[in-house]
Amino acid sequence: MMKNSKKIRLALFGLSFLITSFLFAQSNITGTILDSTGLPVSGVNVILEQTNKGAISDFDGNYTITNISDGTYEITASYIGFTKIKETVTVSGSDVTISFTMVDDAQSLDTVVITGVTNPKSRIESSVSITSLKPSQIAESAPRTTAEIFRTIPGIRSESSGGEGNSNIAVRGVPVSSGGSKYVQLQEDGLPVLLFGDIAFGTADIFTRFDANISRIEAIRGGSASTLSSNSPGAIINLISKTGKREGGSVATNFGLDYGNFRTDFEYGAPIGEGLYFHMGGFYRTGEGIRDAGYTANNGGQFKFNITKEFDKGHVRVYAKYLNDRAIAYLPNPIQVTGTNDDPNFENIPNFDANNQTLHTPFLTQNVGLGENGERRRSNVTDGMHPINASIGMEAAFELAEGWKIKNNGRFSMNKGGFNSPFPASVQTAGGFLSSDFAIDNGYSSLAFQDGGAVPDNALITPVVLFDTQLNNFNNFMNDIRLTKKFENVNVTLGYFKAYQNVSMSWLWNSYLLEARGDDARLINANDAAGNRLTDNGLVGYGAAFFGNCCQRSYDTQYNTSAPFLAVGYEASEKLNFDASIRFDFGKVNGSFSGPVTSQVDVNNDGAISLAEQTVQSIDLANPTVVNYDYDYVSYSFGANYLLNDSQAVFGRYSRGGSAKADRILFGGLNYLDGDQINALDFINQAELGFKGKFKNATLFATLFYAKTVEEGGFEATTQQVIENDYSSVGVELEGAYRFDDLDIRGTLTYTNAQINSGDNDGNTPRRQPDFIYSLVPSYKFGATKRHSVGLSIIGQTKAYAQDSNELVLPGFAIVNSFINYEITDNLSTNLSANNLFDSLGITESEEGSITEGQTNYLRVRPVPGRSISMGVNYTF
Repeated sequence: MMKNSKKIRLALFGLSFLITSFLFAQSNITGTILDSTGLPVSGVNVILEQTNKGAISDFDGNYTITNISDGTYEITASYIGFTKIKETVTVSGSDVTISFTMVDDAQSLDTVVITGVTNPKSRIESSVSITSLKPSQIAESAPRTTAEIFRTIPGIRSESSGGEGNSNIAVRGVPVSSGGSKYVQLQEDGLPVLLFGDIAFGTADIFTRFDANISRIEAIRGGSASTLSSNSPGAIINLISKTGKREGGSVATNFGLDYGNFRTDFEYGAPIGEGLYFHMGGFYRTGEGIRDAGYTANNGGQFKFNITKEFDKGHVRVYAKYLNDRAIAYLPNPIQVTGTNDDPNFENIPNFDANNQTLHTPFLTQNVGLGENGERRRSNVTDGMHPINASIGMEAAFELAEGWKIKNNGRFSMNKGGFNSPFPASVQTAGGFLSSDFAIDNGYSSLAFQDGGAVPDNALITPVVLFDTQLNNFNNFMNDIRLTKKFENVNVTLGYFKAYQNVSMSWLWNSYLLEARGDDARLINANDAAGNRLTDNGLVGYGAAFFGNCCQRSYDTQYNTSAPFLAVGYEASEKLNFDASIRFDFGKVNGSFSGPVTSQVDVNNDGAISLAEQTVQSIDLANPTVVNYDYDYVSYSFGANYLLNDSQAVFGRYSRGGSAKADRILFGGLNYLDGDQINALDFINQAELGFKGKFKNATLFATLFYAKTVEEGGFEATTQQVIENDYSSVGVELEGAYRFDDLDIRGTLTYTNAQINSGDNDGNTPRRQPDFIYSLVPSYKFGATKRHSVGLSIIGQTKAYAQDSNELVLPGFAIVNSFINYEITDNLSTNLSANNLFDSLGITESEEGSITEGQTNYLRVRPVPGRSISMGVNYTF
């Protein structure tokens, strides 16, 4: 019995030893997961291959996988929007620590798309052409303005030569008929910034600023953009804000090394309670700007805030924005051209660098004249584009019973400001100007600089019209409500969009004579044959004297839009889905506008009527034109998406969308009491066929497109008719990325074959439309932690025509930008950026459509800014 007991004890001991040994052989794998800025990433899936073990990173980015037997394993970390990381780990009797730095995957097919869709889907499941840009990608293209960001979006032609705003943005060969972004809707957090993108002197990008508050930019071209927003048949570009669900923030300072600029951005967000979190941030910037203005031309900033409360089945978010920013508005620069129309040679005129200088001057900073109500007024030219915006909005989304969902997004914005910048009416020699009909009719015999000295006959001067425009009231209210119901494999969304947009502005322009010089251009006075001065401190006339006193005007109109829409999605199988949508836009326009009237006024109160004061232009408020008309149109879109496999898909779509006009038609000669008699609407029909694919180290997105535009032009006085202009375009958009170890290459290429299909220019290419637009961004990560990077951004286009007549060619160009980012510590980094590194001349538009061959011609063009180098310091926490 004792022997048996002893054997039992020995057996139990042996079993205990084996169990203990086995337990002691079990180890843990722990680590922390950060993004490229050093912030923790929660929700990352960490999987230990060859086992069924894994973990998800917590709020602080930490994870733990327990009870791992000895051996060698593959461990992976994956999260939507980041590149999947795989490492080899060996466990040998002790715990192992392995941390990951997640790298943004700009081309991720799993990224959920929320712009231009009713039910958010991953990019690979969406039957639309869409690009998503994160801040890290945006920084690599070294943009100096918000519009420069859009240059790397395929299909988008962003002429960003106007500064912080006043950019021309077109898509897929659809023309820029008058300026702004007529067929492209700029949005912030899913609602339009302005109801119309091409309001004269009040374009949507003037009231939009990219800063550290933005988490990403989504851009959808064609497709359901026609039916899920008003006046956006070409594209929607949506700036999406951070929410603070994950704690973190940053402070960054950027300053120009070879130009005057100093800007500080900050942002911070964090949870503050159970399901409650906030985010806030903004920027302030001051400086002369990227061209030599001779004074502080940029001065202002922005602040944004949002707070979110999550509930069991939904959330409520309240958000606000305040923008008060003065930014210089660049208008055409003088340049000289020789050669032929087909092969022109563009060169700087003497004393003017078209790339780096501007007609703005410290000698023309005040403008005095009559205000909207006939009162004497003074404005400050240094205000430039001066948007003032105060917005407050609310977004609420909830899941209801039995598969019903409701979402409402509404915002009220108070918008006002001004646009003040000199526009050159011409560029010519002083002698040529004195022999012109204008000078002869006004008795001009000689010219003299304001500060003394005669102007030589061969000196270049520019008569300028000062675009002093007051944006009195651009207030708007936008609301989008959607009710969605899921029936097994069918999703139905019923929505209603309501918008109310004020457009009230006054054109209070004056005319001056100015030296065509890039450094402190002087004002010029005109004298009669007896030497008597005929102008007042360079002031030629109170009004647009060089435009025939055409343009002093004021309008106050209200646009009331209602747009119900219906969208249906059908999942035919796991691989195939269809969607269709229809939208009905109903617009009602009320208000009035008034044109110019001429009178004699002693504007400067000196007791005498000078030549300029004999024909003072003011606004004829006593004889307004009443505006009271309705319009309506139908937009529709239908598409299909087919998954070839988990990482490849094809899609097709056809759509028709409309865009209503605003103030661009508020000129005399039309019947504004009958909506059927005015040219209030334009339409685009589009078809597209696309491929989306992700491969081992690469992604490729390719879209074939066709667009036909029926655009009703302005009123023609000679025929008393509204002229229709038709356009068509076919082309292909390519967007791709390739990763080879630490080298990333991203690029876009858009080929467009566009033509005019009506009128005197039938068969010609629309003005300023190149065949090819492209971008290429190679970047290389280096250092032990791979958090340092260096790279280039190449953005360019082939030649285009200056005007629809297709005479003068604007040469193609490539702008090379470069950047280097260096991480000093885990949270502190510095960067050096150079934009237009080689100071290339890239002309985006020309006022003149042809030159006289065999002589020197003086033209007015808008070139992209020249070389600028900046340095920044960024701290994340």
